[in-house]
Amino acid sequence: MTRKVYICDDEEGMLRYLRKTVADWGFDVHTFTAATKMLATLEKEEDQGGVLLLDIRMPEMDGLEVLGRVREKYPDLGVVMMTGYGTIDSAVEAIKLGAFDYLTKPFPEERLETVLARCFERLQLLAENRALKKDLQRRLAPGEIIYRSRRFGEVHDMALRVAESDVSVLLLGESGTGKELVAAAVHYASPRAERRFLALNCAALTETLLESQLFGHLRGAFTGAAQNQKGLLEEADGGTLFLDEVGELSPGLQAKLLRVLQQGEFIPVGATRAKRVDVRFVAATNKDLEDMVAAGTFREDLYYRLNVLTLQLPPLRERPEDVEILAHHFLERAALRLGRSFEGIAPDALEALRNYSWPGNVRELQNVIERGTILARGTVLTSEDLPLQLSRPRATETFESAGPEPVTLRDAERLQVAKILHRTNWNKSRAARMLDITRRTLDRKIQDYDLEPEKS
Repeated sequence: MTRKVYICDDEEGMLRYLRKTVADWGFDVHTFTAATKMLATLEKEEDQGGVLLLDIRMPEMDGLEVLGRVREKYPDLGVVMMTGYGTIDSAVEAIKLGAFDYLTKPFPEERLETVLARCFERLQLLAENRALKKDLQRRLAPGEIIYRSRRFGEVHDMALRVAESDVSVLLLGESGTGKELVAAAVHYASPRAERRFLALNCAALTETLLESQLFGHLRGAFTGAAQNQKGLLEEADGGTLFLDEVGELSPGLQAKLLRVLQQGEFIPVGATRAKRVDVRFVAATNKDLEDMVAAGTFREDLYYRLNVLTLQLPPLRERPEDVEILAHHFLERAALRLGRSFEGIAPDALEALRNYSWPGNVRELQNVIERGTILARGTVLTSEDLPLQLSRPRATETFESAGPEPVTLRDAERLQVAKILHRTNWNKSRAARMLDITRRTLDRKIQDYDLEPEKS
């Protein structure tokens, strides 16, 4: 920790005495006869920590006013007020305003040394507490995002930029691509990071349970409601609520969620009075909400409220350079949980992992690695430890279009997309459902692969 001591006193004799005394104790001393010069110097300092010895009676600016400015702008600076006889009341007021202690002039050197030592100890303790809190917050946050590819890096960078604002974010992508991790990254990089991040899977509960989970309920609101229960909206007040599979919401719940987004209020199940909340929403879906809006199954006004900013997460097959780094990450985590030691992944196993299409994306890769760590006999994960469909060549696929057999994953995917478009007579919504991708993803693939009806 810094050993800086700033001294601000308009009495030249006192200033010279304090400068010599405090410097002899090994501190880095900076003295000022005017508060304005002291504040200007602090503004330029890179490290604004340390202790300020501040006289209460100053000609240009009252010491209590200076204390207020310092406490507001420089939380790492401890303040010790210096007062003459007859101004004890002001010193007590300074303590209430956030000063660490006060010294009554004239004071012995031992008293000054003790106060400085105690003040630096407290600053050290506060710094350690902040570090522990930050570390705890990091540990409570969902796992870190692991990637090497440029495509996912662009998504991650955009998520961090979006985090600074307070708008709703819509995450699109196939199941298992890491939407909850990205949602958490948005939260923990935002000004709301000190508050809670909560997640709700809208497809995992019945409509009644989902409504209760989201909005809370009063005792007796329905059968089994034995006591009042807060909903996730109230629990996430001031923080972020992640709604996964938001396309599964019923029309009734869509209307109630829209009210929260528009007015910042909701009514718990069984209640008559509305409650106000301040929640940021991050929603995710692997469905095409635009198609659902066109079909009348998803509210257009809710769609635009959720879709202020959109992030499209690429599937794992479109970021093959991430497979190896993710596999090693999951191996390390699984080995730690099992209490085993692994040296790494064998080349044949890595080759099998790279060549697989990963329909279940990152979640499937994690499951494969965890299963491999359980079955592995040695300290290196080999192809024999992987599921059978990964450890052998996938030579059973056939394609209806003519031409040479595809030799790359990109060629195979282009051929498959073209085949499905041809089979559906270029009905994009139907083709997207058959390919298990969103309509937006299909449009991007058509553009990337330069596909046209007459070319397919």
